[in-house]
Amino acid sequence: MTTNENGSYKGKVAFVTGAASGIGRATALAFAREGASVSVADVSEPGKQETARMIEDLGGQAIAVRCDVTRAEDVKAALDKTVEAFGRLDFAFNNAGIEPKQAAPTAEYEEEEWNRIIDIDLRGVFLCMKHEIPLILKQGRGAIVNTSSGAGIIGIKSSPAYTAAKHGVIGLTKAAALDYASQNIRVNAVCPGYIDTPMMGRFTGGTDEGRAKVFAEEPVGRMGKPEEIAEAVLWLCSDAAAFVVGHAMVIDGGQTVQ
Repeated sequence: MTTNENGSYKGKVAFVTGAASGIGRATALAFAREGASVSVADVSEPGKQETARMIEDLGGQAIAVRCDVTRAEDVKAALDKTVEAFGRLDFAFNNAGIEPKQAAPTAEYEEEEWNRIIDIDLRGVFLCMKHEIPLILKQGRGAIVNTSSGAGIIGIKSSPAYTAAKHGVIGLTKAAALDYASQNIRVNAVCPGYIDTPMMGRFTGGTDEGRAKVFAEEPVGRMGKPEEIAEAVLWLCSDAAAFVVGHAMVIDGGQTVQ
């Protein structure tokens, strides 16, 4: 993989939310393997500590920070700790998110569940970028990647909140990309399909039947791996993607092409 001009992310600092497991953990580890120092942000204490330990076992540098992305003070504090520890911020992967607890038609959808999904999956991305961008501007250049979903480009029946939130992430990404492209901050999004993560385990019920149903919806006949999303995130942050701005990269095995 082509990264920065010196072939690595050595000397760079990445902030990753939702880094306690799944795509976030895989991406935090990928940044570390390429030489970046990583701030591992999550609400899960054991999960984020384990990710940080895994990075240190690789010989990398990491700190684990608490970050509830719905609380501006949490986000700011986590970023302040990142800069205090590593002196700068170059990259952010705003990946924290949740899946719905409820499947229901729009008119029957619970308002409380709507608010919960929008608050974490959309407003959380906004709050992170609001506090990340001023720090990245101090470096004169950098990149942000936000996690949307296949649900960000198609409608999902009986999932109005998640669909709206993930569409919103793409719109927010495009707006921010235009705001800061002239200041050398590139903002893009990834749209994962079915990825083999703990979240997907909850979605399938962890059963062979549930997994088989997911496989049947994927033209490639399998779920994606978290590492496949991580590679895309690192590419979007790299100089190889220097002309990629405001893009929503779909990585879903062809699921939304059908």
